[in-house]
This record gives sequence, C-alpha cells and structure tokens, in this order.
Amino acid sequence: MDKQALLDDLKAKIISDDVCPELAASATQLVIGDGNPDADIVFIGEAPGKQEDEQGLPFVGASGKFLNEMLAAAGMERGDVYITNIVKYRPPNNRDPEPEEKRAFWPYLMQQLEIINPKVIITLGRHSGACFIPNIRISADHGRARKVKYHDHEFLVIPLYHPAAALYNGSMRQVLIDDFLAAAKLAHETRVQ
Repeated sequence: MDKQALLDDLKAKIISDDVCPELAASATQLVIGDGNPDADIVFIGEAPGKQEDEQGLPFVGASGKFLNEMLAAAGMERGDVYITNIVKYRPPNNRDPEPEEKRAFWPYLMQQLEIINPKVIITLGRHSGACFIPNIRISADHGRARKVKYHDHEFLVIPLYHPAAALYNGSMRQVLIDDFLAAAKLAHETRVQ
C-alpha cells in the first residue's frame, strides 16, 4: 500500500474512532494534512483555522501565504513538503487547542509521521513545539534542532515561530525566513536513522 493510501486510511480511522467528538461537531471537516507523503520535511502547526476548516487543507490563510513565501525562499513549494497540524479539527472561534485535545490526536500524529518518515520535523509555534519539546521557550529555542525520541522512533525537530507571528510583528519575518532556510539546509544534509 502506498503512503497516500495509508494516510487516507488514517484519516478514516480518526473519523471512525470519533476522536474529540465535540471538536468534530463544531468543525466543517477533518483536516488531515497536505503535500508530498514522501517529503523530507514535515511542518506541524497546532490546529486548522477558519479557512483551513472550509477548504480541508492546512495553512491556506494568511499564515499559509507566508509559509509559501518561506518555501519559495528555500527553492521549494508545497508539493515538496508535507504540512499538518497536531489537532485535526478547527477549535471553535480559533481558540487554542486544549491539552486533552492535543493528547487525543497525538497517537494519530505519530502514525502520520511513521508513514511519511521525514528527515526533519519543523514545528510552527509554541503549541506544536511544546508537544515535542516540553518546556520549550520559543523565543530562546526557535531554529535550534534537537533529536526527540518517541517509543522506537527518533525525529530531528526544529521549532520555529508560527508564521502568524510575522503577520503581527513585521520584524519577525526575517527571523522566520532565516530559521526556515537553516532548517531546510539541515533537512537536505541529514538523514535520521
């Protein structure tokens, strides 16, 4: 079975397992992820927003446009990477995902990563970063790669600011682009065993 079929099966499993039924009831649809299932780089945000919920794709709003700019700066496009979120349903009113919602989706995210088997995971924002790196301080830890073990898997995780940070604070744009270019370079040089 190819990776895309496995990801489609995982999406069906999340729905049949009735993960976070309250979130599912308030969302338009499940947003599993988008991009190349054979990607070397997986981006992980926290949860879909309004436009993502409507379109069924991650990072399609203003943050997604900036993510596309960062990819272009590194000579890549969305089809070269895989993009997903920890929580797969939009929280009401774009609130932050609750800890129990992140916990409920964590095993499915791990299955998703096992299927894709990327070289590098880039977390976008402190919520997704903290799921991999407890006690993260995004202001101090952004751009710093570290190996993270989960059961018998080891991932190279690079936490970045969320692209929305650059939308609210223009001085963050270059920090995000610089961190992303360094992360992309590392992805091309690294193969986590």
